[in-house]
Amino acid sequence: MIIFRLIGDSVKFALNSLVINKLRTVLSLLGITIGIFSIISVMTTIDSLERSIRDNVSSLGNNKIYIQKWPWSFGKDYPWWKYMNRPLPSLEEAEKIKQQSVYAESVAFTASTSKTAEYEDKYVENTGVMLVSHDYDQVQEIEIEKGRYFSQLESNNGKNVAIIGAVIAESLFGELNPIDKKIKVSGRKINIIGVCKKEGDDMFNSSMDEVIMIPVNFGKNIFDIESDALNPFITVKAKENVSAEQLVDELTIIMRTIRRLKPMEEDNFALNQASMISKGLDSIFKILDIAGIIIGGFAILVGGFGIANIMFVSVKERTKEIGIQKAIGAKSYLILIQFLTEASVLSLVGGIVGLILVWLLTIVARSMTPLNFALSFGNILTGTLISIFIGVVSGYAPARKAAKLDPVEAMNHV
Repeated sequence: MIIFRLIGDSVKFALNSLVINKLRTVLSLLGITIGIFSIISVMTTIDSLERSIRDNVSSLGNNKIYIQKWPWSFGKDYPWWKYMNRPLPSLEEAEKIKQQSVYAESVAFTASTSKTAEYEDKYVENTGVMLVSHDYDQVQEIEIEKGRYFSQLESNNGKNVAIIGAVIAESLFGELNPIDKKIKVSGRKINIIGVCKKEGDDMFNSSMDEVIMIPVNFGKNIFDIESDALNPFITVKAKENVSAEQLVDELTIIMRTIRRLKPMEEDNFALNQASMISKGLDSIFKILDIAGIIIGGFAILVGGFGIANIMFVSVKERTKEIGIQKAIGAKSYLILIQFLTEASVLSLVGGIVGLILVWLLTIVARSMTPLNFALSFGNILTGTLISIFIGVVSGYAPARKAAKLDPVEAMNHV
């Protein structure tokens, strides 16, 4: 009970000291505030960035394999000349995979380019044009707000139909209903049969908002789908309960068979998956976390000296009071606890101010960027614990000095 009462009195004294010595307190706690603000703001930014990137990576699908010319990750010895000479994935290969694969639920071929889209006197430049095979909606989730997806007949026969993104619809048609209207792309008229639901921006620029999607059998009459410029690739989605590793093994055999590679020949294709990006992100974010701690650590160090300075001054001002306490029976450890509590409270106040500034920063950042900045409970707890720890460490030397004072000399102190 005595210890709890002493801690309570120490908290009151610390808060009273903040009010009485405003300028000294503000200057001394500024280091802690800046330090906590630096560390927690960096951690919050990294967490928000990591969450956003991982959400976008997860949209690629952990159960999907992307067959491409170039791999998503490279080793130390990057043989770019080998990759440069690789053949591009083709529509015919996608059809063969569909026929031969046991583990694939669906297979889709995709190629893309940028063109100007026109409707009457309106136009949108650098519009993404995607050429897709019929099963594209099976490997990639597409929400159609108006109209419908391609029919099998339209895909097979290469009809001049399109599904457009919400931003394209707004730019070309405004309040008009785009369904059954005709737009012009590369001099060809295309009938709109669907409009995708607005998705918003993402970090991989994979949103359908500014895209025109057409059947590949129609698009190949306009564009060269065997060109590097169109970046053709095949997406294969695994069946339920089939692991990505199983699908990769099967696709490796199928692709080597299709391309007639000899047993000793290297693969001339890349099988990419979302986990490859995730592994690369882990090491990057670890480095960023360490950098954030180092940056904030210097400010925290300065703040720690500020707390120590306040406590040494406090010990000097209250030397006589400490002597009286010891003379009437107060143990040295109680004096130690009293000053450590006071230092922790002072440091915690500086930390709380820093956390409030971070919270305000997240509100501003959320309104100015597409990232969902948020001050997590984990970061609040981290900031609080760091503040208390710095208070204890910084206050230990002054508290130990107070605890070791001789009661007679302390009471006679002038």
